[in-house]
Amino acid sequence: MAGKKYNEALAKIDRHKTYDYQEAVKLAKETSVTKFDSSVEACFNLNIDPRQAEQNIRGAMVLPNGTGKSRKVLVITQGPKEEEAKNAGADYVGGKDMLEKIQGGWFDFDIIVATPDMMGQLGKLGKLLGPKGLMPNPKTGTVTPNVAQAIEEIKKGKVEYRTDKDGNVNVLIGKCSFSDEALAQNFKALYNQIVKVKPATVKGAYIKSVTVASTMGPGIKVTVE
Repeated sequence: MAGKKYNEALAKIDRHKTYDYQEAVKLAKETSVTKFDSSVEACFNLNIDPRQAEQNIRGAMVLPNGTGKSRKVLVITQGPKEEEAKNAGADYVGGKDMLEKIQGGWFDFDIIVATPDMMGQLGKLGKLLGPKGLMPNPKTGTVTPNVAQAIEEIKKGKVEYRTDKDGNVNVLIGKCSFSDEALAQNFKALYNQIVKVKPATVKGAYIKSVTVASTMGPGIKVTVE
């Protein structure tokens, strides 16, 4: 059944055409094949060599209209910062006690924010957190003394972007239930950010291609300016 739905969705797209981003996000919604509220993702294929440190793009940004996804935030800190984190809306807050829970196999959270003084202890859990993409990083604003700001940004719809080994960057830009305008604004903000972080050492065209798609839906090629 899913195959039939997918083929019907595919028929709505001209495979040889690249679409304006506003048209592309609209089509991504129209070609959603799931019964649930699908996510919409943007995929950038970049002309970079991620093996070179200066071309290994990584960072985070707050999308103008959020992601439509709520995330459970764990804050690893101690002292007065614990109260700050609780007041800012963190789902879980703690220090050594939380590290011990993680060591014991607890992962009921989506993202970790840590104060710099805790990174020494947190680093020991690298083998558990690293493969799951949960290790905090200063580049994405998740290692910071300003925990309240970090929590606020995450709750508003902060997304992380990072190149994979093939030079692709995949980022969630919202849900199919979003308005066309909200999705388009999120896409444009992300596009501008990816352009902004272009490594100085890149020669020739930087963005090779961009596609948007809903969960399990077909990819729609977006015009690269």
